[in-house]
Amino acid sequence: MNKDITRREFVKGTVAASVAIAGGGLLAACGDYKSNGLPTAILGKTGVQIPRMGIGLGSRWCSIADEDVALDMLSYALDNGLYYWDTAHTYENRKVGFSSEERIGKLLKHRRKEVFISTKISTRDPEEAKRNIEKSLKRLQVDQLDMLKVHNVQGGADLESLKGDGKLIEIIHKAKEEGLTKHIGFSGHTEAAALKYMVDNYDFDSMLMALNHWNAESGEKRQEMVVPAAHKKGMGVMLMKVFRPRENDNTLSPQDLIRYGLSVKEATGIVLGMDSKQVVDSNLEILRSFKSMSSQEMDKLTARLAPFYKHENLPWMEHGYEDGNWQA
Repeated sequence: MNKDITRREFVKGTVAASVAIAGGGLLAACGDYKSNGLPTAILGKTGVQIPRMGIGLGSRWCSIADEDVALDMLSYALDNGLYYWDTAHTYENRKVGFSSEERIGKLLKHRRKEVFISTKISTRDPEEAKRNIEKSLKRLQVDQLDMLKVHNVQGGADLESLKGDGKLIEIIHKAKEEGLTKHIGFSGHTEAAALKYMVDNYDFDSMLMALNHWNAESGEKRQEMVVPAAHKKGMGVMLMKVFRPRENDNTLSPQDLIRYGLSVKEATGIVLGMDSKQVVDSNLEILRSFKSMSSQEMDKLTARLAPFYKHENLPWMEHGYEDGNWQA
């Protein structure tokens, strides 16, 4: 590891050893989390109880140019029980010039124990990954992450680039061994086979996966192939891109899209981007009143979404997609 991480090894190794001895019960008790009555679930083998809705702190949140407004929204969400926060090293607003992690850190330095913080590493270069992990810790103003993920796993050459001694998957696992993060995972938007490979061949704690309603026609049967496999291994499963279809078809009901995501069998919860207190309130109301969809309701929505997912120009389903950035 780099020099900064090397200096951490003794202290962080002690933390990791203590956690291993105490078991999952200690991990669940480490945070001072308050769901304030929101529905919760256990995030797989992490043993951590989280709200069934997490906040995605990528492009939507980064589109808020006024930092005070953005932080006020995030504090408000936390006060109302949304304490699972998802970000990434690469999430940023390139026009204004700030990173998501830097903003989040301004709250975490005061409210660290109240938040389950997850970030992701995009680079496939091992040395750069080490530097980025250290930089993420500094920007977030924390000594230890709750979750560290490999960002946007794809098939083919990308999957091969992750494997092997000293490659990114090993770096992520070492970060957990050294106590830089309590838990590790990965995210993916595209190939079901690549995500299934990650589930089957590595020891991860959680997966963040783009929801795909049109399995029968796409051939990318992520819900059927990947979610049950991850659940069987004890992994927490969070779903993203739940709301994205509404950007192309505003006749779709936000409540229906969110209910669909929350109704996917064996999934722990969903991650939603939010950009205002009004959006937070709307999502909180949906979560508080949530009732699982019947299979008939889910099939009906799946059929309605099919035309949208047949389009070939969906950026987040293409190779090379860079998630979480706002630059317009």
